[in-house]
Amino acid sequence: MEYKAIGLVETNSVAKGIQAADDMLKTSDVELIMARPVCPGKYLAMISGDVGSVQNSVEAGENCAGEFVADTFIIANVHESIFPAINCANQILNMRALGIIETFSVASCILASDAAAKSADVDLIELRCATGLAGKSFITLTGDIGSVDAAVSAGMDAIESKGLIHSFAVIPAPSYELHQWLV
Repeated sequence: MEYKAIGLVETNSVAKGIQAADDMLKTSDVELIMARPVCPGKYLAMISGDVGSVQNSVEAGENCAGEFVADTFIIANVHESIFPAINCANQILNMRALGIIETFSVASCILASDAAAKSADVDLIELRCATGLAGKSFITLTGDIGSVDAAVSAGMDAIESKGLIHSFAVIPAPSYELHQWLV
């Protein structure tokens, strides 16, 4: 399936997250991509559709969840490598330089990942969405050192105003043993 626009509402409450997901689906003609609880007691509802429908749907989710909204986003034209990275389905045979961006929310991590993938010739390895990470998320990516530097910078620039960057790293030549554990 091709996703044109995607939107996400991340809540600090499972109950309000499920209710928001329901409102999101009833408000606009959108497709549910993901609806699940993540650590620590958060809930994610991600939808896809045309830009206007996604905007209306995310707004409905925000209104429903109110004070329980942790973060949201709308991406009008999402990069095609985002969903394989979320599903750990990108096959990386040759790891070059390694970039990591770690965030305090899933939404900010997906936004950073999209900006990174669009800014430089890099391959996304994995986009880990808060499961087992106390609510944090991270993206790993690889490419030549210049591209990785540019991608990490672009990803962080895209979310800097949210104040949700935890940390980042660029490793010019990761060890082979580490490569085996990351892909």
